Amino acid sequence: MSPRAGNAGPRTSGTLAFVESPVQLLNVLEWAHAHAQDPRHAPAPDAGEARGGAAAGDGAASPAGLTLVVLAPNDPMTRGQLRRMAELARQEGHEVRWEEARGGPAAPLRTIGGLAGMLRRAGRVVLGDPFSRYVQLLLTITGAGELVVVDDGTATMEFAGQLARGERLVRWHRKGGRPGPRDLLLAPVSSSARRRLTPGARRAVRLFSAMPIEETPRGVDVTVNDFGWTRARFGPPRVTRGADLVGTSLVETGVVDGERYLEAVRALARAHGATRYFAHRRESAGKLHRLAVETGLEVVRPDLPLELIARRGPIGRTILSFPSTVVHTLPPALAGTEVRVAVCDIDPAWLTPGASPRARGFLSGVTGTARGVDRLASVAAG
Repeated sequence: MSPRAGNAGPRTSGTLAFVESPVQLLNVLEWAHAHAQDPRHAPAPDAGEARGGAAAGDGAASPAGLTLVVLAPNDPMTRGQLRRMAELARQEGHEVRWEEARGGPAAPLRTIGGLAGMLRRAGRVVLGDPFSRYVQLLLTITGAGELVVVDDGTATMEFAGQLARGERLVRWHRKGGRPGPRDLLLAPVSSSARRRLTPGARRAVRLFSAMPIEETPRGVDVTVNDFGWTRARFGPPRVTRGADLVGTSLVETGVVDGERYLEAVRALARAHGATRYFAHRRESAGKLHRLAVETGLEVVRPDLPLELIARRGPIGRTILSFPSTVVHTLPPALAGTEVRVAVCDIDPAWLTPGASPRARGFLSGVTGTARGVDRLASVAAG
């Protein structure tokens, strides 16, 4: 089915979800599955009912009938994974609306204008990235009485802490830097989003996460994501004797030096006998080509989030990773299997001169709070 197929005549739903990455879409499916299993949760009200007024639109809808809006990025790798995840969502009975949200200068206005009516009618909005400028703009339109934030990787940990402390919403790898012109221009939008993501008399805010939330914002209800949908739909996997290594985009985000990273991958693979390297969707083609040539690892470009790839198998008995989301998500996704997840610390010497002052402590926190993993000392790099 074409990704645009969901655009024709969308029905009004009480639950509207916005995703920009495959992992966000996966976690919306996990939320819908967990929500449906919990008898305490009622269907979402319409926005009018949530504010005590008359219902608007077609009435309430349960999570089983939620509408997923994909704000499509331009990156081909991410788009491919999103298309695969969208098909899985349709197979679960959810409606998917694909928006070319970045398809030219006029795309944002066209996208926001086309979604405005649905946003005003929705009683519940689920979102995967509260740092996204696009999502923040959309939040200024909705009057939903319930907002649900699902995981967008390790950024969820920083979001929860910033909301708890009343700070402006800034991605962890940029924190400490001077705001640019675009940041200043959109500061009112970010401030409005933060206010809307703060629970109040007319709005409930919930967090659905597999990440360790050390600072719970006051009034925010937190539910643990145990990857029940993934375990129910996939696996158990065939486990091989070898080791697999999980890639990271820390070089692409300017946190880790590229040469140091290449040396660390080579040393880690050699020490543990890894043969495959599962690339992060944001890793550059040039970096991956060099990595394959210089380390001998087979570079695999997954067509689905790694949690699903690992659960389907085959997968190595040991999965090696640097600090990243998967050190928190793979253990519950692979619960009941014999797979071991091991995380290698980032040596501070690998950080670039331009890395955020927050980077070192944040990355250490990612590994230090991971449950059900083996912690490895950082390997020699360079």
